[in-house]
Amino acid sequence: MDLTDAQWRKSTRSGTSGGNCVEVADNLPGAVAVRDSKDPDGPALTFAPPSWRTFVTGLADRA
Repeated sequence: MDLTDAQWRKSTRSGTSGGNCVEVADNLPGAVAVRDSKDPDGPALTFAPPSWRTFVTGLADRA
């Protein structure tokens, strides 16, 4: 998948010290991409939007 137009963002809960963060791009047609903020040129995972919503909802339910 071409991620050239991806607009990456980190959680507002991520600190400014770098840390272990993931970035998410949800502006892509038909996909949500996730990458390691420490390796922005490295690989990214892509998910179908319904699968991503299920994953995020599952995380929120565990918090």
